[in-house]
Amino acid sequence: MPVVHTYCSARISPEAREALKSAYGSAIEAIPGKSEAWLMCLFEDDAHIYFAGDDSEPCAYVEVGVFARSEVPASAWEAFTERVTPVISRELGVDPSRLYIRYGWTPSFGWNGANF
Repeated sequence: MPVVHTYCSARISPEAREALKSAYGSAIEAIPGKSEAWLMCLFEDDAHIYFAGDDSEPCAYVEVGVFARSEVPASAWEAFTERVTPVISRELGVDPSRLYIRYGWTPSFGWNGANF
């Protein structure tokens, strides 16, 4: 049950959403046991984001959450970051220095009226 939630201070075009969705779908496989088959992607654009007190340049914040029975290895998160950062930068016009990616995992996840 991976979820990738992208917030961007600029507009996210339909084409950019498709490119990001595809990149996330491929990159999620860096996380043990995860695939695009269960991936949910959320996109919020025109968000009011300040980085270092400045909103004059585009910024993005991406949250990645997964259902896992044990902690996800740091190397998996690192691989995800390496794969998606160039795509986020290109598609959203966000310099990598103005991008944060936050990772988290949980042993509890609800779906279809019940929890795993």
